[in-house]
Amino acid sequence: MDDTPPSTNLRSSAKTRRALAEERHAMSSSSPSSPYPPSTATTGSLVPTRRNSPFLPTPLETAILALFPALLAFGTLFSVLSPQVRRAEFDPTTQSHAQHPDEAPGYFARKDNLLNVFFVKRGWFWTTVAFAAFVLTHPTFRGGRGAGGGSSPKRFVTACTRWALITGAWFAATQWCFGPPLIDRHFMLTGGRCEVVLQEARELEKAAALDTGHVLSALACKSAGGAWKGGHDISGHVFMLVLSSGFLLSEVGWVYWRHRGRRDDRSIVMHDRAVKGAGVEADSTTERTGGRPEDALALGGKAVAVVVGLNCWMLLMTAIYFHTWFEKVTGLVASAIALYAVYILPRFVPALRQIVGLPGA
Repeated sequence: MDDTPPSTNLRSSAKTRRALAEERHAMSSSSPSSPYPPSTATTGSLVPTRRNSPFLPTPLETAILALFPALLAFGTLFSVLSPQVRRAEFDPTTQSHAQHPDEAPGYFARKDNLLNVFFVKRGWFWTTVAFAAFVLTHPTFRGGRGAGGGSSPKRFVTACTRWALITGAWFAATQWCFGPPLIDRHFMLTGGRCEVVLQEARELEKAAALDTGHVLSALACKSAGGAWKGGHDISGHVFMLVLSSGFLLSEVGWVYWRHRGRRDDRSIVMHDRAVKGAGVEADSTTERTGGRPEDALALGGKAVAVVVGLNCWMLLMTAIYFHTWFEKVTGLVASAIALYAVYILPRFVPALRQIVGLPGA
């Protein structure tokens, strides 16, 4: 026989009805078009939670990518405060503090240092090698134990598509874009030109051709014996080093994160404009409950770590010894635009996301 007083039963029933009403209100107030819908499924609470904006990097991405402006700021400050660097007069033509190897304030102030010659000058080759090693060796792409029981051709194809887009941005900015690369076009638009430095009489004909503006790229100017002067020279070194590092960290970072079973806090906009977590579109074979530690990065991931480490070191050396602060800032901004277009834009453009995918998904 139930000895519970009737008043207690009534109070309990009222609390239950009130809790259900609050839950229905919370669920109904979650508009599909709202960028920050409340969620009770993951927290077990009726307190609404805010998703990260699909239009911006996540807090984790922001913290990692903040490394690049921090290196540039530290290097620029060091170049101002270091007596050794200040004593070496900055040459705007060569964009460095080293007019002659014997006068260089440090080994990495010389453009013929080994890392600059064999690594930075061939930077995209090493970036591609590291990326290829990663996608060919990591379980997420090749299947097998720890990869959910099989490989995913779609993940491999979308990863290669993103590499092609980032490579296209690097090529158009620094190598060729239906003529001079974009960085050289910008230099000329801001008043730059190729000035003749050869003084011998037998070079007068070549000098006349140079003065008429027939040389439209820094490489052609240097090959013809001229000097690239006058305009705003976006730092190609900063652009390439940040673009390479951002690309590799984005590709490896999210694969590693999901492979270890960590929460993916990216948000995406669906075709019906609803904002959801990136996991809703993830390949089921990418869901992790924790992979083997030795598989988290694999051999290719370690190669990526080496390339990113060298990139960061040379970015610091560039910040200390080469280019003006504004040229370094514009190089950083140009690379950030390319990275945003490939890794953030697809999060709120579903049609683009179907083509390029998301790393780790």
